[in-house]
Amino acid sequence: MAAQITSDLVRQLRETTGAGMMECKKALNEASGDLVKAQEVLRKKGMEVAKKKASRQANEGRIFSYIHMGGKIAVLVELQCETDFVAKTDDFNQLGQDVAMQIAAVSPQYVKAEEVPQAFIEKEKEIIREASKDQLKGKPEQVIEKILGGKLEKNLQDICLLNQPFVKDPKQTIKDYVTAVVAKLGENIQVKRFVRYEVGHE
Repeated sequence: MAAQITSDLVRQLRETTGAGMMECKKALNEASGDLVKAQEVLRKKGMEVAKKKASRQANEGRIFSYIHMGGKIAVLVELQCETDFVAKTDDFNQLGQDVAMQIAAVSPQYVKAEEVPQAFIEKEKEIIREASKDQLKGKPEQVIEKILGGKLEKNLQDICLLNQPFVKDPKQTIKDYVTAVVAKLGENIQVKRFVRYEVGHE
């Protein structure tokens, strides 16, 4: 017997995800009324939408600024989209402010893992291998590589903006957040670049 999808359930899902009413209703039907499963359905659909739009040109957008701690930390971040119309929406502007705040709070070094220099990655692997030598002793090379890969991924999560848990909602990464906004607004959105200044730090 199919679960009854009430307007209250649809409202709860809409408030949690920001998705449209019809999308929420479809997701709840697909998830048999389970809110958590419905959120996962919407997230997967959002990723599919974002993937389709990722190749489209994003030449519009805005530069966002954030100043924290009485002027001790400042951030500039460029967010790109496809049209000036989307650049003026509340959702796009909220995303920009949240991303700028994230950079101020967590101090990433790169936008995404693909930007990290190979020399840096090799050096990190050496450091991890040395620090983990007792744990790795006697293990087969393929197991060692798997362990090192997991530790490296965790390190990259710390320094790459898109991989970081969102400070306002640690259950999702910044990439998840951007993907959700892409799905909602229907345009390719990219975090292009950022700069973070902190008094007393190079």
